[in-house]
Amino acid sequence: MLFQPPACYRPFLSGRYTVSAGLYRLGSQRIPWLEVPQVETHTFALDGDYPRFVASKVGAHTRAPYEYMGEAALTPDLREAALTFIARTLAAESGGVMTWDGRTFRNLLLGWAADLEPRWGSVERLERFPAPLASLVAEVLPVHALDFLGLNAPEDLALVARDARTARDWLAAIHVLSPQHWDPREKLGRDFVAVHAPVAGSGPLNATAPRLIDAVISRGPFVRFAWGLSMGDRLDHHPAAPPDADRAEATRFDPDRAFLRVERQTLTGFPDAQGALFTIRPYTYALREAVALPEQAHALAAALRSMTPEQVTYKGLARLLPELLAWLDEGSGKG
Repeated sequence: MLFQPPACYRPFLSGRYTVSAGLYRLGSQRIPWLEVPQVETHTFALDGDYPRFVASKVGAHTRAPYEYMGEAALTPDLREAALTFIARTLAAESGGVMTWDGRTFRNLLLGWAADLEPRWGSVERLERFPAPLASLVAEVLPVHALDFLGLNAPEDLALVARDARTARDWLAAIHVLSPQHWDPREKLGRDFVAVHAPVAGSGPLNATAPRLIDAVISRGPFVRFAWGLSMGDRLDHHPAAPPDADRAEATRFDPDRAFLRVERQTLTGFPDAQGALFTIRPYTYALREAVALPEQAHALAAALRSMTPEQVTYKGLARLLPELLAWLDEGSGKG
């Protein structure tokens, strides 16, 4: 195995489904959703699922890269701060698999290296060499530095900017190759409230937008979690991607094909550049393993029952919920 097995997070153990900031401070606050609650310090999660993420990202990139990435009034200062942080942190957290010397980023697993210009976002030289996973990226041509770094990371990447004079915020850059039933292009250039308006139950969260953006830029880094259920473990659910069983009209609940999907999201601010980096790392766990214990099944059932009808629909669970709850009740001893 290239890295350790993926961590297992169970945010549903609270027994409530909420749409809130839910921020934990990286490096000081314990993450309660782990089997052994502990403090996390990492931004990028490089684990045994790494080849799967690269293959999925390359598939999306090959199909239609313009559907997954873009920029909107991204300042050179924020671009430079974010790209330098991404390159430096990926290298530091990779256990020597990746290196960054301020100019060249090298990945010894993917067998490629590139000279990057973080301020203007260019890829000035791309070198390829033999490596264990080189075949995954053999036909890929990154279009800019954020694209290249995003293809090296399991996480999806987004940059939030703020105008120092007006305090207006907007999504200034996006590189999201594993979206969960949303189109990254629809979010680009929009402020926090507009980005999250389609999320059922986001009203209270949106009401805190100015304070939340200020905290993210000035007082991070933070980590938060979001979760849902999918009938399949595919990573890329862009609305324009080829359809699969998840949320298909004919799909019904099947515990052997159901997965818990958890997103680990980090937020790192760059106060001098008036912006922040937002990373999104999906985890997919077979549902039978995620709720193997009766108390886990009970907590998930309680969390699902706490959803409003609008949230059930937004999460794509309307047709699945009755059979899903019956199965969970049986597993928790209530059935």
